[in-house]
Order: sequence, then C-alpha cells, then structure tokens
Amino acid sequence: MISKWYELKEKARFLRKQGFSIGKIENDLGIPRSTLSGWLRDIELTKKQKGILLQNQKDALVGARKKAVLWHNAQKNKRLREAEDAARKTLESVDMANHAFLDLALAFLYLGEGSKKHAETALGSSNPDILRFFLAGLKNIYDIDTNKIKCELYLRADQDPYKIRRYWSRTLGIPLDNFKQINIDKRTAGIATYPYYKGVCNLRCGNVAIQRKLVALANLFSKKIISKNMGL
Repeated sequence: MISKWYELKEKARFLRKQGFSIGKIENDLGIPRSTLSGWLRDIELTKKQKGILLQNQKDALVGARKKAVLWHNAQKNKRLREAEDAARKTLESVDMANHAFLDLALAFLYLGEGSKKHAETALGSSNPDILRFFLAGLKNIYDIDTNKIKCELYLRADQDPYKIRRYWSRTLGIPLDNFKQINIDKRTAGIATYPYYKGVCNLRCGNVAIQRKLVALANLFSKKIISKNMGL
C-alpha cells in the first residue's frame, strides 16, 4: 500500500541530503517521523552536516531554556500581581485612619522584630520600609518626636560608615547627629558586600512603656484569635 505522503518522499530525501534534521523535515512537510525514518535511513550525512545539526540542537536547547525562564518569570509576575490585587481588596475594607488598627499592626511588627530583652523600645532592621513604618507608628500613636530617636548601625567590614550614616539619615528623615554608635563586624573582612545592602539600623526611643504595651497587645490579640478558633 502506497503511503499518502509518498509524493513527498523525493522532497524529503532531498532536504535530508542538504543536511536538514528529521525533526525539521517532519515539521515542514507534515510527514510522520516513523515514515521519514524508513525513507531516510540510507542517507549518510557528511561530518560537516552532522556538526551543523549538533550545533542546531544545542542552539535549540538554549532557546528552549530561555523561553522556559521567560514563561516561569511571566507566571511568577502574574501570581505577584494577583497577590497584590488581593492585598488591595483587603486594605479597602480597613479604616486606615483608625489608630487601633495601626497600633495592632505596630504591635505585631514589634513582637517579631523589636527588642524585648532590654528596658527600652527599640527595633532594628535592614529594611528601610519596616523602620519607616515603625517611626510612623511611634509618631502617630505615641506622639514620639522622631528627631530624638537614637540610632545605631551594624555594618560589614567593607562598608563606609560615613556614607551609610548619610543613607539612613536621608532615608528615615532622622538627623545625622543621632547616629552615634557604629558597630563593624570584623568577621566579614575580605568578603564583598552586595551594593544594595546598607547594614542594619537600630532605632531606640528609650520609652519602655511603649514596648510593654505593644508586646501585651500582640499577645492578647493572638490569644483571643486562638481561643475563638478553638471554641474556648
């Protein structure tokens, strides 16, 4: 029985003799690979043609990997946008002018990041937004003058203390003179620091009453949620 692709046999053989891959011929002519394998079995490619095919396969693999990376990045960005949209919807139901809400958010931040071992209200982070939020809470809820906040820096050995002081002063809106203490981690000597890393900035307002209130608020709220969830 003659194959329905038989009229394309000579063209397929011609393309193979020109050095085309079986996959390329299959895609261009629409002939099943099983049929092509029988038609082209006796055609021996030159060393040069084999080299070109091998390079084409490598290039195709690199191209496929690049496309895969682009696809995964696009999917990740899509999920991030979906998460951001969901977060915005949640915020729409929150009264941002309500100090109780801000106080509760500040309490949980402090429970996770704030100092609890010493008799003072202090919080350290390498993330400027966390520190700006902390300062906003102290100012709006507790009427703390942020110009009087004391600041400590914890830097790596290759970082310039003067430049980092200026960065944090400008970023947080705190006077440069408030940055009195700078600690250098000598263990990091000889190890390059990423350009975006500006060390850890520790903010201290000294009022231990705020620390106690924030920790108590976070703990009491947690217990209420736990009790409600467990039906206690």
